[in-house]
Amino acid sequence: MRIINNRILDSEGRTLILRGVNLGGNSKNPFGPPGWGLSPESLKKPAEVSFVGRPFPLEEADSHFERLSRAGMTFLRLVITWEALEHAGPGQYDEAFLAYLRRILLAAEQKGVSVFIDPHQDVWSRWTGGDGAPAWTMELLGMDIEKLDTTGAAITRQRYAEFHKSHKHPEGESFPRMIWPSNYNRYAAATMFSLFFGGKTYAPDLRIEGENVQDWLQGRYIAAFRHCYRRLKNCAAIAGWGVINEPHCGFIGYRNLEQTEKPMLPSGPRPSPWDTMRSASGYTVKVPVHNLLGQQTSKHEILNPGGHSLFREGCACPWKQARVWTDEGDNPRLLRNDHFAMFEGRQADFLKDFHKPFTLRFIEQMKEADEHTFFFIEGMPPGLKGSAHPSWGKNDPPNTINAFHLYDGFSLFTKQFRPWFTFNPENTKLIAGREKVQVFFNGCLAKDIKWSNEHMGGMPCLLGEFGLAFDMNNRRAFANGDYSLHEEALSMYYNAVDANLLHSTIWNYTADNTNKTGDGWNDEDLSIFSEGKERAIAGWKRPYPMATSGQPLSIHWDRKRGIFRYRFNADSGIAAPTIIYLPAERFGPQANITTVLRFEHRHEEQRLLVFNEGRGGETELTVST
Repeated sequence: MRIINNRILDSEGRTLILRGVNLGGNSKNPFGPPGWGLSPESLKKPAEVSFVGRPFPLEEADSHFERLSRAGMTFLRLVITWEALEHAGPGQYDEAFLAYLRRILLAAEQKGVSVFIDPHQDVWSRWTGGDGAPAWTMELLGMDIEKLDTTGAAITRQRYAEFHKSHKHPEGESFPRMIWPSNYNRYAAATMFSLFFGGKTYAPDLRIEGENVQDWLQGRYIAAFRHCYRRLKNCAAIAGWGVINEPHCGFIGYRNLEQTEKPMLPSGPRPSPWDTMRSASGYTVKVPVHNLLGQQTSKHEILNPGGHSLFREGCACPWKQARVWTDEGDNPRLLRNDHFAMFEGRQADFLKDFHKPFTLRFIEQMKEADEHTFFFIEGMPPGLKGSAHPSWGKNDPPNTINAFHLYDGFSLFTKQFRPWFTFNPENTKLIAGREKVQVFFNGCLAKDIKWSNEHMGGMPCLLGEFGLAFDMNNRRAFANGDYSLHEEALSMYYNAVDANLLHSTIWNYTADNTNKTGDGWNDEDLSIFSEGKERAIAGWKRPYPMATSGQPLSIHWDRKRGIFRYRFNADSGIAAPTIIYLPAERFGPQANITTVLRFEHRHEEQRLLVFNEGRGGETELTVST
């Protein structure tokens, strides 16, 4: 594959539309029995875990890749965490996992499946409510990972019941719905992101093994994935690399540490950075609770009621060491509430000043393994107020793709879906009416593409994550088997993808998903595959142009009427055929096909081949069931 004029082309010069899935949601956790990743025991003995078996056992690889290939999902975002590579300690790489990955990638290649590897994280690590970094990244800074929840430095699904014993709910129901993103505003994750991206600026004297903490953390991260690439670089299935999933600014850019300026979620406890610093160092803090509209309620939550310190004996908060605050005389006082506000004498810009330099460093060092690979770059998490994409210029590395994410926030956080209703998270305005909701979804993607065109040199865009909670509406579909509402939601999301001619990888495919444990991470259940079968297939298994001998112009799939229309500018100089994916579930061997070009419908292969044969210019084809 190569990028020419902002299109991704194959070796025949055809324009590709890459479509696939994130593989998989369970790769955030070490391999273990179903449900184990949700238990407190899964956070014990972090050096001894193994990710061999993620995303699925090797003996199942052929069947999963065959299923994905037949579903038209031939381009996958392969989830790998830093922890999976280097859990035992700095520089101690898990060679057994790398050998397993090689065999997984060979199986993908044999089924005609390509991947780009996603160095995945959410809110830093499993011990801070998500996944990603090894535990030792925090331990080397003096943190006691057993005290992250008790001090209010993190809120984890695994330990929630242990430290909220007053919540007498059945197992799996006590953990607040979709609360995990709030860890971006808790002490541990925010501190680690601030040090990882901005340690040289905001903690210049904090050193590990003689290096500033920022250089040391980034160096270990990049070295781990570079080592991974060197082990895997001759695997033909690898098409590219992500840099880091949903990077976050931590405290960087805060003008006033006593205010919560960058809340990740509208509802729930909302501590300020200053609240989190005090609670992590042994002080009991009362913080306000907000409702779903972001309004402060009369309720409060107590952080660190026992007055424990997160830090081991002889260690202290990095921000205390940097003289951001002091508790001399047992009286905690904030000394510099604007400590993270400035960079080189002006207001700090996280994406420009910290995220982009790291991205450039990652790409430069990874190119030592392969200078021709694609790199998929991301901005901050969707839903964060003020989130944006990085900028990219003509002097920046080529072969880059803007791999942004976008979710229907109302559906994701409430686990409800109404095709005629949603709201705009940027201005909290309600959107009513099925057509208006579809226009809104289309426009959200168009806005991100516009940014790429105006600020990123028009590089190609890929929607790296989007999806739907299958356990929505109180798990009703699990009881009655009716996934029609899920199919409608997914259809609307894919309609927006098609309207913008986007590459896409839906979140996600979890091989061991069950109705009871979902994806096995933070009570999420977004897998299109569960308990041995695909679900809601009419929503996501749909026709699309895989490779076009020319330039795509428009894609339209009428799911209810079973009519697919595709317009493109045919290139008379390309002899190879346009390839349309036609799922056998909707299109039989006698499908009605209308076009002025010669075609072959290979029903068993689920492919329609359309030949230009020297013809050029705009053309249209229609396929109906």
